[in-house]
Amino acid sequence: MSKKAKGLNGRLVFAIAAAAIGSGFQHGYNIGVVNAPGKLIQEWINYTDYVRSNYTVVPTEATITWIWSVAVSVYCIGGMIGGSLTGFFAEKFGRKGGLIVNNIFAIIGAILEGFSYSAKSYEMLIAGRIFIGINCGLNAGLAPMYLSEISPVNLRGAVGTMYQLVLTISILISQILGMENIMGTETLWPYLLAFTAVPVLYQVPALMLCPESPKYILITKGREREAERALNWLRRTVEVHDEMDEMRAEFEAQKATTRTSLREMWTNPCLKSPLIIAVMMQLAQQLSGINAVMFFSTTIFEDAGLSTLTSQYATLGMGVMNVLMTFVSMVLIEKAGRKTLQLVGLSGMFVVVILLAVFLAIKDLAPWIPYVSIVLIIAFVVAFATGPGSIPWFLVSELFNQSARPLATSIAVTVNWTANFFVGIGFLPLAQLLGPYVFVIFAVILAFFVWFTWSRVPETKNKTIEEISAMFRQQSYN
Repeated sequence: MSKKAKGLNGRLVFAIAAAAIGSGFQHGYNIGVVNAPGKLIQEWINYTDYVRSNYTVVPTEATITWIWSVAVSVYCIGGMIGGSLTGFFAEKFGRKGGLIVNNIFAIIGAILEGFSYSAKSYEMLIAGRIFIGINCGLNAGLAPMYLSEISPVNLRGAVGTMYQLVLTISILISQILGMENIMGTETLWPYLLAFTAVPVLYQVPALMLCPESPKYILITKGREREAERALNWLRRTVEVHDEMDEMRAEFEAQKATTRTSLREMWTNPCLKSPLIIAVMMQLAQQLSGINAVMFFSTTIFEDAGLSTLTSQYATLGMGVMNVLMTFVSMVLIEKAGRKTLQLVGLSGMFVVVILLAVFLAIKDLAPWIPYVSIVLIIAFVVAFATGPGSIPWFLVSELFNQSARPLATSIAVTVNWTANFFVGIGFLPLAQLLGPYVFVIFAVILAFFVWFTWSRVPETKNKTIEEISAMFRQQSYN
């Protein structure tokens, strides 16, 4: 195969951008968008409930907190629903087609959120968060799958990291737009939430110009000539014989097997082992303590004597570091490999959370200690972005062949959103109970995932899907 076929070209970059920008933006933007205007929205919920009672009953703080908690957490429930639907959408509509259809959920969610203020209905806000969650759950499965399947083997990791890169950039954008001197105001927050509809205007027409995944066309639909035309378009060359031969070999191997069932996924050793790895990497991401560190960051910044506005800028600095390190990870991943970066990231986080537990426990002993904690928080974000932030999203697509990939992705993404939900629900009570020592729990969890990654996760760098599948087949026979 020519060097041109193996590298980036304008068309491939366009297809990557079409899939990653629209999808990763929705996911990241809606993680961060409710944080800055949170107090304003709670005041609006309070006033709305008061008006509904004909100005006779003032809602209790517990009631408002409960409604707000539901509005925030249903996003994860929507993500679970979307994640569980990934396999169906990927098979029914295709990878590209599924991403296009999925934008319907984003539009519905943006409309409900955007008009909730004028309609004086926090129920609309909650419903909008559910629809946005469904959209993001599907994006988290479909986009990395499409990116993995359109990429040359030597670029698969770097291209897969694009989803996380866009996600981190969009979290940063949501933090910037949510500042009180931009859109984080009493009248503008509904527009801030509805802004999530903007990427739809780009992604739908852009994806319409891109081909469907060649692997989906050939292996799932059995249309060889159409698959070759799609590959010609993506590689901008007719010299795609080697890749077509690889896909044909996978197609022939798949014809001899039946469609993968959920039962087979858990009982077939060739599928069970990679599924456990995929699920564990998703759990490593969510149970690592990243959400806990983000929660403690505001308190630590304020303890260090920073003003509210300066604390917001410090949080933006964390967001910038997250983006920069994800970009570094994208550059390094094809050189260092997935396993190495995952190990480096998890090990770094393990060291940092132990130090955080210590310095947060003794923060009142000296005025300089909170500043050390700020440095540790930034170091934690850097370690997370090195590997655990991006690798789990696309690793699942590398571990499975075409027949098992949609179902495996559904399971892995659903596990990710479920873990996200339980961390969100359970962290605050644990933090109130244990204080800074809550990080000891995360240290134990991280130690386990470092061991698991070192002992069980294979290196998939520069390996074809067939080579990876053969590796698991050999392991099951030994």
